[in-house]
Amino acid sequence: MLGRLWGSTCTLVTLYVLSRHLDTSQFGRFTFYLALFLILDSFVDLGTGQVTVRWTAPDPGRLRPVLTAARRVRMATASLGLVAVGLLTWGLDEEGAGWILLAALYPLTHTLELTTTVLKNHISWARVVLVRAIAATSSLTLVLCAVAGGVSSPAPFLLAVAGGSTLGNVILHLVSRGYLPPAKPHSKPESALRLLREAIPIGLAGLCQQTYFWIDNAFVRPICGQEELGRYNLAVRLMSFGIMAAVYAAMASLPWLTREHNAGRLGPAVARLAAPMFLIGGLATGTVWGLPEPILGLFGEGASFTSAAPALRWLMLGGLAVYAGAPLLTALVASGSSTAVLRIAAIGLFINLLGNSLLVPRMGIEGAALATLVTEAWVVLGAAATLVKMGARPTVPGKAWLWLGGPLGFALGYGLSLWARSVLSG
Repeated sequence: MLGRLWGSTCTLVTLYVLSRHLDTSQFGRFTFYLALFLILDSFVDLGTGQVTVRWTAPDPGRLRPVLTAARRVRMATASLGLVAVGLLTWGLDEEGAGWILLAALYPLTHTLELTTTVLKNHISWARVVLVRAIAATSSLTLVLCAVAGGVSSPAPFLLAVAGGSTLGNVILHLVSRGYLPPAKPHSKPESALRLLREAIPIGLAGLCQQTYFWIDNAFVRPICGQEELGRYNLAVRLMSFGIMAAVYAAMASLPWLTREHNAGRLGPAVARLAAPMFLIGGLATGTVWGLPEPILGLFGEGASFTSAAPALRWLMLGGLAVYAGAPLLTALVASGSSTAVLRIAAIGLFINLLGNSLLVPRMGIEGAALATLVTEAWVVLGAAATLVKMGARPTVPGKAWLWLGGPLGFALGYGLSLWARSVLSG
């Protein structure tokens, strides 16, 4: 969690610096391409990371041949992603297209990042997090150097962020490869095509998730303009910062939940993880709910970021839903219910697209935030209902009341924010 906090803080510092260095329109373009690259990351992965964990957590001897197959898949998806970014920048006639294309090369190094599976299987995150922290620091350092060098367009800053990520993937491979177990004697090569077939439902689900989290950019930018896009994306980044505990805990728990599922204890196991996370999420989001203007005001009054306060409030409620939904969805992945995960994510994407098309023209960025809330609420309901249907009710026997922690934590956080407001104003 400390490593996640450091990485997210580096991202927020980058946004803080660039929100003051670039004009609001250019800042909007920068955040647009950051969002695009997050979707690109999800496409390059395409579920290969989760399938690799599922195949190798119970059988470490398969790791080397499985990694070889997964790398072939990622090399193909990264190449397709590079072509897609090139076509997009050409079609939009983007300023700094060359810089953007150079930045789009970094997903090729995700083939190396797969080596960390050996550490993920043991839920041994210390080395991974340390390297990620170094990568985040490198990205921030490169951005600050570009600012000091007088760079005034967003594309080179995108390359600076990608440069840190590239360095991180290379170091992760070098650090992790020494922990790879020897392959089984006479082990057969794993089929990249078979791995792809199993990964596609999970990968498409992940792609739908990233898309419905960021596709509102495609509505806000043409309808509301790049300045509003910059304000909205700042609020989304604050939400992303707020949900990092839920995302990290869910990601780290996959090997454990897989083993608990094999032992027939998936429902109580995910409840023991999700219910406390829901309480933490309620406390964090409730605090921000009462302080959106002071928080957004830190990023510069001149750009009127405080006008995104209503959107940030809706996004915080969406973030609270993520604290419940992320562990539940990971439990479905652990159970092997790839089709169910894809169905939930695809319906979520449809809800988000429909919500954005109806609400953004009427409500602007506040409508985009409301569409995000409705989408995340659906994910919670869909995942919980599916777990119940498959006989893995996400409750600890006799302790269903633990799920009340989320609303109670939100109320407590909101009370703390009101107290902080009174202190600040007094």
